Amino acid sequence: MSALRILLAGSTGVVGSRLVPLLVAAGHHVTALTRRPERVAALRAAGAHPAVVDVRDAGALAATVRAAAPDVVLHQLTDLAAADLSANSELRVTGTRHLVDAALAAGARRIVAQSIAWAYAGGAEPADEGTPLDLDAPEPRAGTIRGIAALEAAVSEAPEWVVLRYGMFYGPDTWFAPDGLRADDARAGRLVADGDVTSFLHVDDAAAAAVAALGWPSGAVNVCDDEPAPARDWVPAFCAAVGAPPPAPASGAPRRPWARGESNRLAREQLGWIPAHPSWRTGFSLAAARW
Repeated sequence: MSALRILLAGSTGVVGSRLVPLLVAAGHHVTALTRRPERVAALRAAGAHPAVVDVRDAGALAATVRAAAPDVVLHQLTDLAAADLSANSELRVTGTRHLVDAALAAGARRIVAQSIAWAYAGGAEPADEGTPLDLDAPEPRAGTIRGIAALEAAVSEAPEWVVLRYGMFYGPDTWFAPDGLRADDARAGRLVADGDVTSFLHVDDAAAAAVAALGWPSGAVNVCDDEPAPARDWVPAFCAAVGAPPPAPASGAPRRPWARGESNRLAREQLGWIPAHPSWRTGFSLAAARW
């Protein structure tokens, strides 16, 4: 692939911070957006061209994107530092709208955006990309789904677009790191080993998929590992990996219909994306050993 001018929104997040060196190493010109001036030096040292701007400021963002003149906009924005799902959903709605408007006005031909894989409606089997989103979900899940639906609709306005429906992140800097929120939950006995199914994704695989998506056809793609798993399987393994006591037996509550896991067959079989960490079973223990 020839060198591209890429604007990366969310450049200091868990995926964005991994993307910068990958994109620079591939020879791309990377304009890295950050809200925090103190992050500029590190981004510049990594080979990016930092730009300080808040995506909630539509005017300032439009000027920044216009000056960057990107071929591709990579959207990896989240607002989860305080575990505030409402704030994150608002960023997906407002921030994405501003970013897409700025990208289109600047003539960007492609947008690649971070979405989530657990937004599908209920069913018995792991969901594929043809499964509708869970637009009839009750609160509080409804707020997350509305944010995802708005993000994906806005991104699809681009001439070329890819929505990466990521599985549940684990690895360094995530909620599933030994110093992360879910590890705290494990140690406090708050994780339930029930029948709800999750598809996981190592953050390094998430970054690799975003780079690969620079050349993928337009559409939504599930990006997750090969083994959707019920919590009764993964919770004990996660607890062991982060040094937490084994979970208490589940109460026998039925699986929530939407907690069905997701299929990565499209990414694997049609797009040639193969996760370096194909299963959380080895991924949890290997990742914990490296942290």
